[in-house]
Amino acid sequence: MTTIEIFEPNSLFVEVSGAGLPEVDGLYIPSTAPPVKSESGTLSRPGYWNGKPAWDRADGKAARSPAISYSNSYKSWRISRLDGHLAYEITCDDALPPTDRPWNIYKMGVAPAPQVILHQYDPRLHAPTPNIIFILGGPGAGKGTMCELAKIQLGWTHLSTGDLLRAELKAGGPATALIREYIDAGKLVPDEIVVGLLKDAIEMTIRTTGNVNFLIDGFPRCFGNMDVWYAVFGREKDLPRMIYFECPLEVLTQRILGRAQYSGRSDDNVEAMTTRFESFQIETLPIIEHFKAEDKCVQIDTSQDRPAVYELVRAQLAEHTPDERMARPLSEEAEILLGLRPYPRKA
Repeated sequence: MTTIEIFEPNSLFVEVSGAGLPEVDGLYIPSTAPPVKSESGTLSRPGYWNGKPAWDRADGKAARSPAISYSNSYKSWRISRLDGHLAYEITCDDALPPTDRPWNIYKMGVAPAPQVILHQYDPRLHAPTPNIIFILGGPGAGKGTMCELAKIQLGWTHLSTGDLLRAELKAGGPATALIREYIDAGKLVPDEIVVGLLKDAIEMTIRTTGNVNFLIDGFPRCFGNMDVWYAVFGREKDLPRMIYFECPLEVLTQRILGRAQYSGRSDDNVEAMTTRFESFQIETLPIIEHFKAEDKCVQIDTSQDRPAVYELVRAQLAEHTPDERMARPLSEEAEILLGLRPYPRKA
């Protein structure tokens, strides 16, 4: 009896950039090469070569089709030049071209080797509309913990403006110098930069992972933030939803002081906590009230224990969370975050 392999259509796109041979850079689309036997004797099929996905240059300029493919003989992924000669490779058995480690110069290639990014959607087209929920609450209200739980258990993407700024500084991105200038001067980074980083992170996440569900932690803090949000994302889009973590100052203070024992944060003290809470009440509560008036805000009492709060958050995210994610048992990491399992001791 003959066994027939069933292949899902190759719907991924590959972006190659930073190659020593600029001609290699560009967008690659699922290969349309006609069925032919490869060097290992494997019969190809549309979008596949040697049983793994394959891609042609989107501009059609490459002499070789597919231009990115896997070699069974050499056990490596390979990228060709426009003239068809091989330029870059990476030896592995990965199902897809690796994006998390460096490629190698090969035969007719020129250093440096390129970076490879896989896209779930055609980057030439608009990305699908994201489903965004703002998460706000006073310092110590549990925003970061609950966002991480939603990420681990439910598959939502957790974005924090602070994390994005730190990542931009580390990566040496285009806004690095300006961000550093403001931070060194003790000033707030302009909203235009912060919202721009959020937009880039949202679009890149959608294109590379296919995930459209986002929790934005600690944003917007004031109406000025929203003005820039509208300027970047457009006012024609629906106002995102918001979850407000309400928690009394006494509870927040206890949590911050408890966190201070291991956090190492200079602002985890009573004086800084009081200042931050007052700032939250003056600047952020009005924006929360605005979202409530627009029927876009759900308030959760986070003075409860963490498992109870998580169940409330989970219920709010259920509508946009796949059923298999909702049914997933708590992971060990989630149990640690919920306080159901002790943190592992450091060796």
